[in-house]
Amino acid sequence: MAALVRDNKDGSRFELDVGSEVAFANYRLTPSAVIITHTETSRALRGRGIGSELIKGALDLIRRDGKKVIAGCGFVVDYLERHPDDADLVA
Repeated sequence: MAALVRDNKDGSRFELDVGSEVAFANYRLTPSAVIITHTETSRALRGRGIGSELIKGALDLIRRDGKKVIAGCGFVVDYLERHPDDADLVA
């Protein structure tokens, strides 16, 4: 599912469509990093791993762009703690 995450540059957020719902992670850019400031999934999507898929896809896009990530929300902090294989992305 991570391949379906898109970077909505106009909205400054990563998005993942799940049926008629959209999970998203807002971000701000710095010259060398992406600060993920807020991650949101609707109540109907919670507990299904959708947020983790969203962040995994976002990190893949960030890696592809040669940037680092700054975890500006608790969900991303927790994700990075659970996935040390992505530690190289942390600014």
